[in-house]
Amino acid sequence: MSGHNKWSTIKHKKGAADAKRGKIFTKLIKEISIAAKLGGGDISANPRLRTAVDKAKSENMPKDNIERAIKKGAGGMEGVNYEEVMYEGYGPGGVAVLVEVLTDNRNRTVSEVRSVFTKCNGNMGEAGCVAWMFDKKGLIVYPQNTDFEKLFETAIEAGAEDVSEEDEQIEVTTEISNFLEIRDALENAGLKYDSAEITMIPQTLVKLEGKQAESMLRMIERLEDNDDVQNVYANFDISMEEMEKLM
Repeated sequence: MSGHNKWSTIKHKKGAADAKRGKIFTKLIKEISIAAKLGGGDISANPRLRTAVDKAKSENMPKDNIERAIKKGAGGMEGVNYEEVMYEGYGPGGVAVLVEVLTDNRNRTVSEVRSVFTKCNGNMGEAGCVAWMFDKKGLIVYPQNTDFEKLFETAIEAGAEDVSEEDEQIEVTTEISNFLEIRDALENAGLKYDSAEITMIPQTLVKLEGKQAESMLRMIERLEDNDDVQNVYANFDISMEEMEKLM
């Protein structure tokens, strides 16, 4: 299980996501605009845009905000030139970290990201230094009380790669190509997910405890606080008990 997913689960339980709703909206508006710019404003013909809009709706973003972001992107976003960049490096204990950003000032963003790595006992690396440790997949997460048998049968029949119980949730893993199709099939079967996204899933995990675990969580939180950072992925493994203690 990805350390990033565990971190997201803890944040959700603690209500931290609500406290940062304004920041979440800012990141989602940026993603919607970029998706519309690159693939057009038609949601049915642009999978990336549809995923971004669905995520915005799940965060209760007002419809007007979503429509404005689509129009802004489809209109070419005059005067704004965002770059998509993936920064890579190592966190405490040798944890592999990927930082996905959308920025209009690469120099500013790389300086801020590098500063977080350094202050949290990590270091940035060259492009490609850790990306090979992750696989890009679709990930749909369900609460633990979901009917596992029904979820498993529906997901596998729809073409999912794997269904597994992880800590306090159930995860469905898919290829990117059929992510939306599988998500919709599960939703149509009456199975309500907690989150559904295209993500980077680590191939191996690094167990952290004590000070290293504390520094890793601080790094993730500080990176996610940056307005240019869209997503953070890491291959740490910290027990739920230790996470809650550190929070």
